[in-house]
Amino acid sequence: MTTYTLRSASPAKTRADAVVVGVTTSSKGPAVVEAAQDVAVAYGRRLRPLLQTLGFTGKAGETAKIPTSGTIASPLLVLVGLGDAAKVDATAVRRAAGVVARTVTNAASLAVALPADSPELVRAVTEGLVLGAYTFDTYKKDTRPESKQPGDVVVLSGIARQGEATAAFERAQQLATAVNRARQWVNLPANDLNPPSMADAIVAQHKEVTKGRVAPKIDVQVWDEKQLADDGCGGILAVGGSSATPPRMVKLTWSPEGATKHVAVIGKGITYDSGGYTIKPPASMLHMKEDMAGAAAAVQTLFLVAQLGLPIKLTAYAPLAENMISGAAMRPGDVLTIRGGTTVEMTNTDAEGRLIMADALVMAAEEKPDVILDIATLTGHMVVALGERVAAIMGTDEIRDALVAAAADAGESVWPMPIPEEMNERIKSSKVADISQHDWVRWGGGLFAAAFLREFVDGIPWGHIDIAGPGFNPGKEHGYTPTGGTGFGVATLVEYLESLLEA
Repeated sequence: MTTYTLRSASPAKTRADAVVVGVTTSSKGPAVVEAAQDVAVAYGRRLRPLLQTLGFTGKAGETAKIPTSGTIASPLLVLVGLGDAAKVDATAVRRAAGVVARTVTNAASLAVALPADSPELVRAVTEGLVLGAYTFDTYKKDTRPESKQPGDVVVLSGIARQGEATAAFERAQQLATAVNRARQWVNLPANDLNPPSMADAIVAQHKEVTKGRVAPKIDVQVWDEKQLADDGCGGILAVGGSSATPPRMVKLTWSPEGATKHVAVIGKGITYDSGGYTIKPPASMLHMKEDMAGAAAAVQTLFLVAQLGLPIKLTAYAPLAENMISGAAMRPGDVLTIRGGTTVEMTNTDAEGRLIMADALVMAAEEKPDVILDIATLTGHMVVALGERVAAIMGTDEIRDALVAAAADAGESVWPMPIPEEMNERIKSSKVADISQHDWVRWGGGLFAAAFLREFVDGIPWGHIDIAGPGFNPGKEHGYTPTGGTGFGVATLVEYLESLLEA
């Protein structure tokens, strides 16, 4: 297990097995960052020719390893590129730190000299290191090698002894741990993580988090399929009725004394999505264990907020279902009744997420919170629109803008999207029910889905985060993002909630 320490030591004098130094690019060529200038001084005029020989330019994500031969105290110097010197910010630093965590292996100790002269940058370095070190090896053989991650990692910072820096350092580790827990759930295959077992996993973590005298007090409630039927949750029952593993709804409540604001967050929890009778193409099913990434993010956000002790009431709902095909499966043309009585004509069984979220949104709205948020791997339309690394943000103008600002501070890539007026006509186009679940118009499907969800928030200020793209990375690692589950959204949600306390 890796231990992280914040220290103000000199990178040139530290005796760690490896020292990491950030390098930027500019019109004058690569340059070592200010935090590691004593390393540049130690190499003197030899440094620039050395970088030229290595072909090292300092572009973002670039790395090089150099045996120091006694030039500095550490035996190994590791260079990591930060990109354009004029554009180095917390996001660039966080990504570079993530690259470092994957690059430096088989070193017992590691010292990292990246820009860290503010609490914000201390947080970025730390988050990047912890997030970049995450790997999913649950199903590897027991004979696998021991972890190659360093045992000790030291974040070097000139402000290490300041209280704000220490607080940022500790918070960064807590946040990254929460994100990594969300990643772990997303990466578990559907044969091991289904609605009942995910509900059990949430309850187990609840027991862990609330254990001890000074632990936060969090209420937990779980609905099984019978209780869901008694409470009129027709959306989640229709979706989950096709599976051998029945649906669940989990509600977590953090209600600290003195809280003056109440926020509800709903996360989509489809533990596997075959598409139902509107079946997906085979290749599209491969990663459909990811379809509960929203629920993972919502749950981990609540646990983290409680552990941080934020004085805000937070309620998290995780509607959990598996969308399969059987004689009990919902059919295109079925009419469903959502909790609260709204009827929905179901036309596409592969647009099931909005159905389970509708029940949860109604539950949340019944408690009259100040704000309702939802997060979901909701629509392929948003992947087409924004790619695999950018989430869409929609909702009430004020909430949408605040979420965009929170994502910028958290270092997560998002883009605001509209819900045009014509979407109201489309969702009310059903001739047999109150609203249509889907209309098969190819254009603006992600906007249609958001308009559908809006029908169930009862006019309460609301924000919707569609993470269909960035919730899961099927390709190569980049920055601090691993292959597989990303934990996207936890950082943005926590940042937003903290911003409410400053308002």
